[in-house]
Amino acid sequence: MKAILICGSPRKGGNTEQLLTRCMEGLKKGGIHAEILLLSEKKIRPCTACCGCRKTMDKTCVIKSDDFNGMLQQILEADIVVAGSPVYFGSATPEIMSLLDRAGYVSKANGGLLSRKLGGPIVVARRAGQNFTFAQLLFWFMINDMIVPGSTYWNIAFGREAGEAQKDEEGLKTVDRFTENLIWLAQKIHG
Repeated sequence: MKAILICGSPRKGGNTEQLLTRCMEGLKKGGIHAEILLLSEKKIRPCTACCGCRKTMDKTCVIKSDDFNGMLQQILEADIVVAGSPVYFGSATPEIMSLLDRAGYVSKANGGLLSRKLGGPIVVARRAGQNFTFAQLLFWFMINDMIVPGSTYWNIAFGREAGEAQKDEEGLKTVDRFTENLIWLAQKIHG
């Protein structure tokens, strides 16, 4: 089994990446090959709603001038997809939404390529906006017919400066339980 964790933060080594790393390490301990994709190292243009993916139906986006299609292939090869974002003015970062919007369009244009993959969101907030951002990402998983396990709370933690989220004990426990539930569910589904 394979998991892809997408870090939507433009800051390397920040709280979002740290929480995703914690999740990734837990998945690895559970026997799942896992890796993080850092959007801070990629260029992803926003979706233009050109519907070119509906015309070609070749599991790619017609925009070829960025890193999207390579990342999409990694997502499609994964059994588990986790999307992480810090809160920027009450919503997910433009970087992660550009990737997810385009992935959703290509998936839908090709009969639901993301359908029944496992996954869910992880969100980091300085002070507020986490519920909206969590819901924004969760809606993406749900509209793509994906399976999202719960946890002891929403998969959120608080912190602004790198490392501050590591002090949020409840946030860390929530991410750990979410990770455990991903592993449990993957084992139930894939044996």
